[in-house]
Amino acid sequence: MATLPEFRWRLAPDGYATRRQLRAMDLRPGGQDVAAVVHRPRRRREPLVAYLYRIDQAKPVRPMTPGRTAALAKAMTARRTCPNCHRDAGYCIPGSLGMCVPCHDSPNT
Repeated sequence: MATLPEFRWRLAPDGYATRRQLRAMDLRPGGQDVAAVVHRPRRRREPLVAYLYRIDQAKPVRPMTPGRTAALAKAMTARRTCPNCHRDAGYCIPGSLGMCVPCHDSPNT
């Protein structure tokens, strides 16, 4: 098994990017394997690790289709709807509360 090239934080050569950096360039890894690893040392904890992909092998981001747009809208509506009062809260319901803030704060519950 071949080992991946490892670089220290901010010392990776040009031509490599993380998933977020690829996405900012409207690219995606496109099925390629991880090409390199970046380590960021931290005190008293294990280092942070970031996986790098080659930019020249990246593919363009797939366009949003009407079906994917509708599915995303439906999922976001479900995350914003309070299961207690069944109203759109206007924000994503926190998992720690399980309901909108007014329902959680009201003494009737």
